[in-house]
Amino acid sequence: MEFWNKLEEVEQAYRDIETRMSDPLISSNQAEMQTLGKKHVEMEPLVAVFDEYKRLLREISESRQMLADESDEAMREMIREELSKLEELKPGTEHKIRVLLLPRDKDGDRNVIIEIRGGTGGEEAALFAADLFRMYTRYAEIKRWRVEILDANETGIGGYKEIVFRIEATGAYSKLKYESGVHRVQRVPATEASGRVHTSAATVAVLPEAGDVDVAIRPEDLKIDTYRSGGAGGQHVNMTDSAVRITHLPTGVVVTCQDERSQIKNRAKAMQFLRTKLYDAEIRRQQSAMAAERKGQVGSGDRSERIRTYNFPQNRMTDHRIGLTLHKLDQIIEGNLDELIEALSMADQAEKMKNFAA
Repeated sequence: MEFWNKLEEVEQAYRDIETRMSDPLISSNQAEMQTLGKKHVEMEPLVAVFDEYKRLLREISESRQMLADESDEAMREMIREELSKLEELKPGTEHKIRVLLLPRDKDGDRNVIIEIRGGTGGEEAALFAADLFRMYTRYAEIKRWRVEILDANETGIGGYKEIVFRIEATGAYSKLKYESGVHRVQRVPATEASGRVHTSAATVAVLPEAGDVDVAIRPEDLKIDTYRSGGAGGQHVNMTDSAVRITHLPTGVVVTCQDERSQIKNRAKAMQFLRTKLYDAEIRRQQSAMAAERKGQVGSGDRSERIRTYNFPQNRMTDHRIGLTLHKLDQIIEGNLDELIEALSMADQAEKMKNFAA
């Protein structure tokens, strides 16, 4: 009865939180109320489904007792029909509970910082990196999420050797965490005169944004350099040393930011990026220690893994991790990612459910 005991523990904790929130001494403490309120909201869906499940079990038990007590065959048939309907609801309700009992991704609600780098394929890879950047920014626009560029290394024809940007939205990481890996493209490059289809690639890294309390950084561990911003020209040309490069000496991690004209703003953004990189490195270290446990999970693959192919001539996108092929690449590249993200999330959930059941 471990399953049932776990549910009763959650329900009791939920009721305890409600009691504490009604205590005048606690309700006057804003910080404490926010903490309790967040926990209350997180637990509410599971408690609601558990209440539904208990009601369903009670009705099944009552129907079975009525069936045992009833002698009239017509009434017994009606009771059997009702009992059958109730029992059909039971597996679905249990599935809802098991899904809600799965451990929540502690980083799921965080903002994200995304790094896209052109890989094999030269100029065409840089152009593909720009296409991926546009795809994610279009998705963010559809979701009404805020996007800001932290750093970019542009090529002369509109591509990116590398671009780093931040997406600010509650739950951004839970949606985009499956995008980390190697993205491969098959198409006729704009730079190809003969019309031959080429294959090139870009890498994507999606990092949960770290908070100030997640990573401790000592000032003496930093080497900070300033330099003149580069870029394609126009409004990006900056005649002052406003770009910032920060090196974390203990780890060798280097971050840069040159998007703002203000050195102070670039420094603040670079520090945030550094915290995120160090936090991500720690997460990956912990995940490596549990490699056997996480094997097969969709959202924790190696970033050197080829995860997806975009075939433009056939308007086809294939995600190799879950074997999903969609013949709507024209829509996907315009930021319509919900169907893909939902499929990846469900596959990851199914894998976790299998482990949970085991």
